Amino acid sequence: MSLKKDDWIPIRFIAEEIEVQFDRSPMLTKKPDPPSEFIWQGEKFRIVEVISRWFSYARKGRMAKNMQPENLRNASRRGSWGVGRFYFRVGTEPDRIFDLYYDRAPEEAGDRKGHWYLWREMKEAKSVE
Repeated sequence: MSLKKDDWIPIRFIAEEIEVQFDRSPMLTKKPDPPSEFIWQGEKFRIVEVISRWFSYARKGRMAKNMQPENLRNASRRGSWGVGRFYFRVGTEPDRIFDLYYDRAPEEAGDRKGHWYLWREMKEAKSVE
């Protein structure tokens, strides 16, 4: 039986940029599938299972105030350039569960690709006492 997204709780927040590697390059770099592995603090983690995935096209801060309400509703459903995150809850080798995400926002004009982040480490909710 596969666990759902809500069957997990965070045990550690990390929020660090990571290097990712793909066995097969994503067809759409701004709407990627999860990577095959990632490197965090010099350790390589092979992704063996994708437990869940979700996305958010929400605009934050002043970006949320620079659109007409109707356009803002459409952008939150479809996305707009440089806005949005794609989240993945993954099981890895060694046996750990992490949430990671791809942030589409560029950091500067010459940086158009976005970045991957290791958000938090998770644990099955019913196994926590």
